[in-house]
Amino acid sequence: MNKKSVALTKSEYEKAVKLLREGFNFNGVVHKPNNQIATIVVLEATLGLRVGDILKLKLDSFVRDGNRYRLNIIEEKTKKARVFTVPDVVYTFIQDYAISIGASRDKKLFNITERQIDRFLLFVFGAMDLDTKNYSSHAFRKYFSMSVYENNNYNIELVRVLLQHSSIEITKRYLSVGTKEIESALSLTSLNII
Repeated sequence: MNKKSVALTKSEYEKAVKLLREGFNFNGVVHKPNNQIATIVVLEATLGLRVGDILKLKLDSFVRDGNRYRLNIIEEKTKKARVFTVPDVVYTFIQDYAISIGASRDKKLFNITERQIDRFLLFVFGAMDLDTKNYSSHAFRKYFSMSVYENNNYNIELVRVLLQHSSIEITKRYLSVGTKEIESALSLTSLNII
């Protein structure tokens, strides 16, 4: 678990992807667009995969299963099969990316290391005026988990299953749920002031 990285907000996620797709200037240095890293972080934010698992993806990793697509991978960290549905829009997105780079179905989609991704993202986060000590590529997976959590009535079990954590306690720590719930409870009690 990457404890140092915090979740991006929706607007931070959108800004980071925009900077990656369009390029940006940071500290007087022009950084060209990087569609490869943009694609990686979008997959992390939409599928909740770890970067290491994304870097191993091939177009063949996405399989048709009845009327849906799913991933056919074993997650590196958990050693569990990934069986969840891949939304059609995400499959189309990755298929378009594969076509744009001329990747065959059995060729790895990404030719980059986690270290290279995190180094480049430091510039992105710096350009966004974010404290780079608190952000890494893992912030996109945390964005996914917080989005699922907040958009599904704070269903921590759902997040646990999607992240393939072994226990709710791990997911609580991952989301920093205790703090958020305490703050929310305290804010609700202030409504009782007349």
